[in-house]
Amino acid sequence: MAVDVLLGLQWGDEGKGKIVDVLAPQYDLIARFQGGPNAGHTLEFDGKKFVLNTIPSGIFEKHTMNLIGNGVVIDPIILKKEIDKLKDAGIDLLAKKNLMIARKAHLILPTHQLLDASSEKKMGDSKIGSTLKGIGPTYMDKTGRNGLRVGDIYLPDFKDKYNKLVEKHCSILANYGEIEDFSEREKAFFEAIELLKQFPHVDSEHLVAKYLKEGKKVLAEGAQGTMLDIDFGSYPFVTSSNTTTAGACTGLGIAPNKIGDVIGIFKAYCTRVGGGPFPTELDNEVGEELRKIGHEFGATTGRPRRCGWIDLPALKYAILLNGVTQLVMTKADVLSGFEKIYACTHYKYNGETIDYMPYDISSIKPEPLWEEIDGWNEDLTGIREINEIPEKLQAYIDYLEKELEVPIKYLSVGPDRLQTLVLN
Repeated sequence: MAVDVLLGLQWGDEGKGKIVDVLAPQYDLIARFQGGPNAGHTLEFDGKKFVLNTIPSGIFEKHTMNLIGNGVVIDPIILKKEIDKLKDAGIDLLAKKNLMIARKAHLILPTHQLLDASSEKKMGDSKIGSTLKGIGPTYMDKTGRNGLRVGDIYLPDFKDKYNKLVEKHCSILANYGEIEDFSEREKAFFEAIELLKQFPHVDSEHLVAKYLKEGKKVLAEGAQGTMLDIDFGSYPFVTSSNTTTAGACTGLGIAPNKIGDVIGIFKAYCTRVGGGPFPTELDNEVGEELRKIGHEFGATTGRPRRCGWIDLPALKYAILLNGVTQLVMTKADVLSGFEKIYACTHYKYNGETIDYMPYDISSIKPEPLWEEIDGWNEDLTGIREINEIPEKLQAYIDYLEKELEVPIKYLSVGPDRLQTLVLN
């Protein structure tokens, strides 16, 4: 047995949560492997809508276990709110007993959020576009080897370790200016820690290995998207973790030869939230129309997403990095009604025409070169069978499969789990 990986191929917001929810019945374990509570995985079914920030998107499937892996950074306060909100909706995770937390996952402290906000403010116009959840500073403490982990909450000197790290943060914040009072947030932090103690804490590397040894199926769930990867994304406008398949190995403790299928998700167009380069951005009425039709606003932050046509050089790059074996195209329904749609096939970059992602797209902006494609007018949201797919949409699918050299296995035509077609 091997671990399948599901991740985003663009700048995030590709619809990963919905697809994990659709696939969850096929798996025994869904394991989130990186990122923090800036993720907003939206799931819709039975007339209800849920937004998950830290909890894996398999949580609603009765017979599937879920794991928050060691590569995730956890804000106990946000996780508690997420758990409480699900309980209010009739889903008691403590009673269901289908959520586990890796001991090696790092904790986001209240002062991490203060550091995040102060850093962004100091950067001014050069700010990254952080969600201000404290994620970056937490990963900095992790790599700086003085972070706090879930397993530390049981140590007799946990409070001392906490105070020592907070003292360090306060000394940094003092250089930024006045330190905001975080006493209420600190109180909420320790209350949330007590809730965390009620869930099973595991060593994710041993747990995943046990599942595989027993012949069980495991799906690793990513957050954000490939173009936000700390190493291979549009640096420095990236997230703080490895959002690629390699991140699943380090974020769960999986050996590289235990990776199975890699399921890459992309929108039929493209979006980006926050600052940073976006070669195919449509800063015009067409982009605004895509935003309006696609309801392109952050599930966690509510921020409007920047919209543009599909970017094939970026997609090919993401497929290469991740070893993608099958594709999922989401939000095809949003393009219904456009007489013509466009695909960026190459960039004009430094006087050359290239079809790959160059080293730097932040200081040197690539100019997209377009291929015009016939659109379709049919409403896709009611489609349930592949023989109902409009001819021009099928032509678009065939075109993308030829360009990307990977089959598109799933097609999403709406936000509900039932609005998902299996193509191959």
